[in-house]
Amino acid sequence: MARIEEIAGKGSMNILITTSEMAPFAKTGGLGDVIAALGGRLALAGHDVKVFLPKYSSVYQTGVSGEASQESCVISINGADYPLRWEVYQDKKSGLDVVFVINDDLYHRPDIYTDRETGLDYPDNDVRFIFLSQAALAIAKRMKWKPDIVHANDWQTGLISVYLKTLYGEDPFFKWTRSLLTIHNVAYQGVFKKESLLKLGLSSEYMLDPKVFTHRGKLNVLKASIAYADKINTVSERYASEMQTVEYGYGLQRAMRARNADLIGTLNGVDYSIWDPATDKNIAQTYDSAHLSLKAKNKSALQRQVGLPVRNKHALLGMVTRLAEQKGIELFEEIADDVLGLDVQMVVLGDGDKKYVEALQAIQERHPKKFRVVIGFDDQLAHQIEAGCDMFLMPSLYEPCGLNQMYSLRYGTVPIVRETGGLADTIIECDKERDTGNGFVFKNFSSDELLEAFCRAHDLFMDKKSWKKLQKRGMAEDFSWNTAVGRYEKLYRDTMIAKEPQVVFEGATAV
Repeated sequence: MARIEEIAGKGSMNILITTSEMAPFAKTGGLGDVIAALGGRLALAGHDVKVFLPKYSSVYQTGVSGEASQESCVISINGADYPLRWEVYQDKKSGLDVVFVINDDLYHRPDIYTDRETGLDYPDNDVRFIFLSQAALAIAKRMKWKPDIVHANDWQTGLISVYLKTLYGEDPFFKWTRSLLTIHNVAYQGVFKKESLLKLGLSSEYMLDPKVFTHRGKLNVLKASIAYADKINTVSERYASEMQTVEYGYGLQRAMRARNADLIGTLNGVDYSIWDPATDKNIAQTYDSAHLSLKAKNKSALQRQVGLPVRNKHALLGMVTRLAEQKGIELFEEIADDVLGLDVQMVVLGDGDKKYVEALQAIQERHPKKFRVVIGFDDQLAHQIEAGCDMFLMPSLYEPCGLNQMYSLRYGTVPIVRETGGLADTIIECDKERDTGNGFVFKNFSSDELLEAFCRAHDLFMDKKSWKKLQKRGMAEDFSWNTAVGRYEKLYRDTMIAKEPQVVFEGATAV
């Protein structure tokens, strides 16, 4: 109890972060950037932080290796033994420790989650991430390092909150350890056949009423993680509310509402050491709000890079996105000919669903001098799009947090977004008369409303004086991790003193 009182009194914390992604070692989306930035800032703030990450093929490819432990052990999952080794790499700049969890049979594969030959999830993803959650606690104990907070991220590591209260529930080593679950996207839940329940390794007392662990007849890892975590947060205040609705809860809205008192929205930050046009080495010309005219050189450089005619007076619209239903690609598809019928060009960078790839390629065929789609991911080009475009489009069906709209503000690239999740929390409709707002917002998931928002933006773009004011307001915004890390520190301290959750899901008591 003394330790909890010390933490609550602003003492430094031992923070164990479990994750399936962390830049630059393993990244498919924003999660990797968030973990790298948050972990580094927490370490710089004086906390002892260890991030537990599988040693994927992508980690080997970086050439980075840590100090290998002389210890090893075996983790048993449903009667099969899986060897566990680990090594610790320390980032010299921040003091952050990255603990690479090693089992090459489970993790040394071409991709993180999916089999590129079939395009489907690896069939043993249940085992791969059960192993990771158990491994993090096993390694911490063997290192004799007692975490105050275990911070899990999404379903892939959410089971660590379950294991703290079950397999390790009577272990004095973890007596004062508390768990926080961050849900970056509730649509991804870790759903497996009901037989996978046996792989969790829990005794029958926890499985007598499996409704906490199952949903619609299948194991649902995220649902169980929600039940057992001491606190839950998600990556924006708006999304914390949206997750509790039928529209955005993806079947877990009742579970989220049951934990409403313990659910907090915490907006992610932006790493301005990477995303700042004044210092960005990935763009053709650095600039800042005092030298905004230099941004035009990035526009012409981007046009040349992707093979568009250099037309500085035409508005240049950009997207960097996964090509998935969530991202609202179909909304743009419906209005593309209307938008590109004006003095407008557009560049899209992304990869994903075949139908969206083909739809965007068809637009390019119709408008070869105005539209380019680049399939794949190119970090340099992503930065150049942010720097070179006049507007950035995010018409998402839902967007838990979003980072690109915050990057865009910093680069003086005006966001056009749908009012959902983190987009609603960060972008305010421009009011020319009052000189307020930082972008353009539409409410409903409608191509007509998207077109109206674009037209408002395009009209203001023609008024260069008002447009420059809007750009400078956006560039002055501060969404840095220097601010966001304080919110996480408070969240950790609140978690340390939180009461044990007593949760009922559909008539089933969680703990």
